[in-house]
Amino acid sequence: MATPAALTCRALRKVYPPDVVAVDGLDLEVYAGECFGLLGPNGAGKTTTVEIFEGLNQPTSGEVEVLGQRWRGDGLALRSRLGVQLQETRFPEKLKVRELITVFRSLYPRGLEPNEALGLVHLSDKSEAWVRTLSGGQKQRLSLACALVGDPEVLFLDEPTTGLDPASRRSIWEIVEGLKQRGRTVLLTTHYMEEAERLCDRVGIIDRGKLLALGSPRELIASLGAEHVVEIALDREIDDDALRAVPGVEALRRIEDGGEGEVAWRLTVGDVARSVPPLLSLVAARGLEPRRLATHHATLEDVFLAHTGRSLEGL
Repeated sequence: MATPAALTCRALRKVYPPDVVAVDGLDLEVYAGECFGLLGPNGAGKTTTVEIFEGLNQPTSGEVEVLGQRWRGDGLALRSRLGVQLQETRFPEKLKVRELITVFRSLYPRGLEPNEALGLVHLSDKSEAWVRTLSGGQKQRLSLACALVGDPEVLFLDEPTTGLDPASRRSIWEIVEGLKQRGRTVLLTTHYMEEAERLCDRVGIIDRGKLLALGSPRELIASLGAEHVVEIALDREIDDDALRAVPGVEALRRIEDGGEGEVAWRLTVGDVARSVPPLLSLVAARGLEPRRLATHHATLEDVFLAHTGRSLEGL
């Protein structure tokens, strides 16, 4: 039996005046019970897509369904089944944590007890603390508790760990993993590769409002055709055909953001030990000087680079 779709959009398009295309003909299905990641750089259209699913933004054209329904009227019945954590949330700082979560709980016809919601995000010990005294990571977890207190069927997390330190980021990851175990549907936007690989059952890679690739992290990485990436930077040009002829090279792409005075490539290879020695021999035979040489297992970053020619790093 096929898993039903919790979220669906067809030919979704959003254009902001005068002619800024944020989402460009997006077709997408998010299945009930999965954690789905929208992965892409800032400005790719991730937040706009999520806001349309949330009913906070109107599409220019296309069809959208949430839990089998379309947004009509005030949508209160549908909103009560959703949880939303925005990219940035500002809370009244003169409230205590328990008071704030109680206010949010009152907005839903059913849901969790405030103490239960705080327990899910590991903030029980801060229930009597003033909101203004919380750290950045604690405020982000409080934002997540407010999204969870209605016990939503679908949870939207828009860049939930941006700006957090590594420890706070891992804490959010553990919370999301707990939600997955409870069978909740999660739509997550992120530009962190490690986050997507760890949390998401499937990932859609988008850029400039278009869907470039779709599948599980393992499937997308396997689509590169090899398990490893070799990055090499040289002091001068070398013809691409010579690099492609290196044993074990499956794919080749020039890196646009090579350092000053150097040219760089990424080679997708099946076996580093088989490819690197002849690569260095070729470079030496051409009288070139390696400026950098690095190897790593293929990641979603490499998938994004393969589709766009650009790296997510620094975007």
